[in-house]
Amino acid sequence: MDDLTETDCRMDDFYEAFEPQLNARLLTDGKRYRSRKGSLSVPELMTLVVLFHQIRYRQFKSFYLNPVGRYLRSEFPRLPTYQRCVDLLPRCAIALAALFEELTGKCSGVSIADSTPLSVCKNLRISRHRVFQGMAARGKSSTGWFFGFKLHLVINHLGELLGVKLTPGNVDDRKPLCDFADRLFGKRYADKGDIAQWLTPFLKDLGIDFVTKVRKNRKPVALDPFDQAMLRQRSLVETVIDELKNLCQIEHTRPRSPIHFAVNLLAGLIAYGLMPNKPRLPLQDFRRLSPSPKLIPN
Repeated sequence: MDDLTETDCRMDDFYEAFEPQLNARLLTDGKRYRSRKGSLSVPELMTLVVLFHQIRYRQFKSFYLNPVGRYLRSEFPRLPTYQRCVDLLPRCAIALAALFEELTGKCSGVSIADSTPLSVCKNLRISRHRVFQGMAARGKSSTGWFFGFKLHLVINHLGELLGVKLTPGNVDDRKPLCDFADRLFGKRYADKGDIAQWLTPFLKDLGIDFVTKVRKNRKPVALDPFDQAMLRQRSLVETVIDELKNLCQIEHTRPRSPIHFAVNLLAGLIAYGLMPNKPRLPLQDFRRLSPSPKLIPN
């Protein structure tokens, strides 16, 4: 399995460099604890959860019992039972978060922002839901009401994730936009629902031009031809969200604990970051539309 070999090497190399840094920063309470190794190491756990998203399985149990349990015993000689593997998964959460941060792309001067709902249960079960009590919240998206979280993300023109933030479902989409400002520059395109009187000058002071379509009840504003073309191509971020949710399976309505929800989300984001062919925009075709083509990245 080419995906398995490549993913396994990637996880081993990353964790070999990451583990000493993690141990040097761990806090201690003065007590001594056993550091007994589990039947699956942290890199092996990372490989399993990322591979699950890469080969497009829908249920982790089916993935673990069938292809892994039947055909990958030689690669995982100390493979535990499914329930024990699920109990071990929280051990790799910190390493997955660090790996995702390493895989984020760099801003090219053109970035696109959007958000998507992540439901944690079906609407009929909202009143009985207890797993995310006090964390998740009811929210409303373009497709209707949901109970869960919102995933706010920013991408560049290459389809690479520049940053993500998870908030309760009732958080205004405009609030997290400022949290990505430290890693962005140039032009930032968003939906007209993100328009706020305070947001444009705030981002302008940080060197970011906030560009959106104009609402119907406002006066039209003259836009640069390049900005007009980019606003028409904002669907790129919708394509990225579609691949995250339908190919990388970052959303499901059966999480059994917050930490397992986080592991599944991070593994899906990493699987997307490792994809060789991401949706992208050919900015070189738009350079001729701008009055200052030298300012537009290749």
